[in-house]
Amino acid sequence: MDAVIEVRGLVNRFGAQVVHDGLDLEVRRGEVFGIVGGSGSGKSVLLRTMLGLQRPAAGSVRIEGQEVTRRPASALLAVKRRYGVMFQRGALFSSLTVLQNVELPIAEHYAIGEETLRELALLRIRMVGLPGDAAEKFPAQLSGGMTKRTALARALALDPALLFLDEPTSGLDPISSAAFDRLVLYLQEALALTVVMITHDLDTIFRVCNRVGVIVDGRMISGTLEEIVRSDHPWIREYFHGERSRAARGQAVHDG
Repeated sequence: MDAVIEVRGLVNRFGAQVVHDGLDLEVRRGEVFGIVGGSGSGKSVLLRTMLGLQRPAAGSVRIEGQEVTRRPASALLAVKRRYGVMFQRGALFSSLTVLQNVELPIAEHYAIGEETLRELALLRIRMVGLPGDAAEKFPAQLSGGMTKRTALARALALDPALLFLDEPTSGLDPISSAAFDRLVLYLQEALALTVVMITHDLDTIFRVCNRVGVIVDGRMISGTLEEIVRSDHPWIREYFHGERSRAARGQAVHDG
């Protein structure tokens, strides 16, 4: 299975604080790759670096073979069309309706008529399971779950091959979280997506992820869930062998 994302020797620092110290990461085509780590481990910094929003002190990031860390924004447009991003709090434009939020990235990249633009956006809205009347609502009128689904619809607006999800189930109740996880799995299979997911939700990790990368000591330990659970690193053992983890694993077996 070929690599969609390759991170090699990544170093990120802020003054004297070193966040990443030679971090390596590989995401394979067609998988759901979860990224976890303690507070301050640099999960969000890693995401921004992979998206080309932050230039690292050293190392390289390649998305589908294209280096993204040293190129100007204008040279990354073609790469950015290949991925979608769902940010943790949705990052929706409050003055735009759900439909307009989803239309926006399509209109920015393609010169198409208003009717076609509307139909393409409505297709994405239906795809994520939003009700028909949601299109004309504003973000302030949405529940937490609807906000997440709107942000996901916008992330899928350009038919990406690669999808980045930043804490997709944070703030959701367990039932809504499980429903969102099922939606991600359905879309991943139906659209042949490669998914990179930053999460701290153990239920989501065990339900959705094929492989996991854990950021510890400025680097990443990656593997299948079975391999990660067997790791003897103290933080990984504490995280994956606590009472909450045992419950999540049991629930994942039940759901499966």
